[in-house]
Amino acid sequence: MPFGFYIIMAAQFFSSLADNALLVAAIATLATLNSPDWLTPMLKLFFTISYVLLAPFVGAFADSLPKGKVMLISNGIKVVGCLTMLFGLHPLIAYGIVGLGAAAYSPAKYGILTEYLPHQKLVVANGWIEGLTVGSIILGTVTGGALVSETVSSRLLGFDFPLIDTGIDTAPEVAIAIIIVFYVIAAVFNIYVPLTGAERKPALRNPLYLVRDFASGLRLLWRDKLGQISLATTTLFWGAGATLQFIILKWAEVALGYTLAQSTILQGITAVGIAVGAMLAAKVVPLHRAVNVLPVGIAMGIMVIFMLFVKNVYLAMLLMTLVGGFAGFFVVPMNALLQHRGHLLMGAGHSIAVQNFNENLSILIMLGVYALLIKLEFSIYTVIALFGLFLASAMTLVREQHYMNVREGPLPPIPAAAKT
Repeated sequence: MPFGFYIIMAAQFFSSLADNALLVAAIATLATLNSPDWLTPMLKLFFTISYVLLAPFVGAFADSLPKGKVMLISNGIKVVGCLTMLFGLHPLIAYGIVGLGAAAYSPAKYGILTEYLPHQKLVVANGWIEGLTVGSIILGTVTGGALVSETVSSRLLGFDFPLIDTGIDTAPEVAIAIIIVFYVIAAVFNIYVPLTGAERKPALRNPLYLVRDFASGLRLLWRDKLGQISLATTTLFWGAGATLQFIILKWAEVALGYTLAQSTILQGITAVGIAVGAMLAAKVVPLHRAVNVLPVGIAMGIMVIFMLFVKNVYLAMLLMTLVGGFAGFFVVPMNALLQHRGHLLMGAGHSIAVQNFNENLSILIMLGVYALLIKLEFSIYTVIALFGLFLASAMTLVREQHYMNVREGPLPPIPAAAKT
């Protein structure tokens, strides 16, 4: 891989690390406000809504400027969101501002891969990016949990600056202050993201045209025989993954008696499994065979149901590792396939925006359903059973749609490449 790819990876790592640490800090902030349990998944909903509402515009924005500059601007918006939370804005609104920055960041961070690298390296690059992103999720989640824990936060709050009153008096506040530093580090790497030489597309100012252009791209990708399958699987995966993140927190509390800080460690273990699965997929699944991993998605849904029977912490760790491994193995090839088809059909930034719209609409719907079930006081075990059955059933329907596409005629060609 060229050196610039590692700059992109570093920028993504620190930005994602901060995003995930901030989620834990925001959850802890809600706890200090004595907010009801159903508000916790609403954090992710407020974070995600920008991806859906701004989808017609962020793709065009990402394609109109060098991707590194787009990433730098987006990181600045995330810092603003952090600062507003630190100075007392309600966590839902502040985390929503961070989501605004993330929505603009995403088409740039993924779109640059298709501009910078040949298609033969996309699965490998996605394996590295997803593996590193998962690493940042692990470290970010665990770091956030550590920062809001009584042991670490009490020591940090014990530091005093002479003649300066920082106004930082609680564990979530000190966590947020440190998280801002991670965003600043990411911004430094953004400055050095390489120029790809890709043709810039001037950003159009007519919002109605942008909406129509986005809708056209949306239809184009859903009608493509390979695009629709990869888009359906990644849409399901990210909706399920966001929901599972909160299910694990609640399940660890009920089944294992864990605190928030302890539960984040279990989330981290799941992320380890995703990283392993992602790296394995990058090694053994070439782009032209990406659809062969569809049964792994079905197996992941079935595996989730086994959470109902686990009460032992070591078995919980093993199960979470397996669930994560299955998830990482099937999403990386499908994500690479989606990027390849999207880049050919409409351009990198536009295709990632379409992908983000679908995936984050899925997150909004699934988190909304989860929050409603919690508000209606459904048992977490009932939620897990419904979640696992839905995921396995939906992935089965996607596989059947792929078989139907194969029977109807030849699929779009995918250039074969040697395994790397």
